[in-house]
Amino acid sequence: MKQPLAYVHPEAQIAENVVIEPFTTVDKDVVIGEGSHIGPNVTILPGTRIGKNCKISPGAVIGGEPQDLKFQGEYTTVEIGDNTTIREYVTINKGTAAKGKTVVGSNCLIMAYVHIAHDCVVGNNVILVNYTGLAGEVFVDDFAILGGYTAVHQFCHIGKHVMLSGGSLVRKDVPPYIKAGREPLSYVGVNSIGLRRRGYTNEKIREMQEIYRLIYQKGYNNTQALEVIEAELPASRERDDILLFVKDSKRGIIKGYFPD
Repeated sequence: MKQPLAYVHPEAQIAENVVIEPFTTVDKDVVIGEGSHIGPNVTILPGTRIGKNCKISPGAVIGGEPQDLKFQGEYTTVEIGDNTTIREYVTINKGTAAKGKTVVGSNCLIMAYVHIAHDCVVGNNVILVNYTGLAGEVFVDDFAILGGYTAVHQFCHIGKHVMLSGGSLVRKDVPPYIKAGREPLSYVGVNSIGLRRRGYTNEKIREMQEIYRLIYQKGYNNTQALEVIEAELPASRERDDILLFVKDSKRGIIKGYFPD
């Protein structure tokens, strides 16, 4: 249902049961899936793809041009999955030639005033709390939760099931399954509460704790720690997730916490 005071470009592809509130603009080359609700004063710009049953709150701007001086007007997109909620005044910029698209997955909660820059990839079931800012080409994996006012440096990678404290400044990659906080951002333990809520057993959590003890608490450098983990700990999906993340890290991983 389109309100008469909303503008929807005739070339936009809108499912029949989408609600579009007054004073919203939906430009050309936009696709919005079934059951989605677009609130008032939303701006949805060309190249935006929104899935089913999404909710977008007033003031959000989806598909704006990248804030990147290298952008030359090339054709790029924003892709948002199903059942994702985008709250007030969120801005999600489309991609550049670097990756061609910005992606936000399904079942995410993007709280008010969050900024997601060009070429970011946000996984499924992610929560970005108010005022979080992702710089360009950041990866946030499934089930990560970023506390309010978190700022993430460009090219950083945040692993799955990570919990970041509010006000975090993320300059390095954050490995999966952990909690991180303090300044500079540091490992503070395995995200045991979040993992239990998602069905991980105590045995699996202890396995992760042992892996991170070797990485952060035994005095090894990362290369040494990975060698010990591969040699001494049995293979599992979680072990291999952590090993691959650390090996593939381009910016290096956050450090452990050592009190003065």
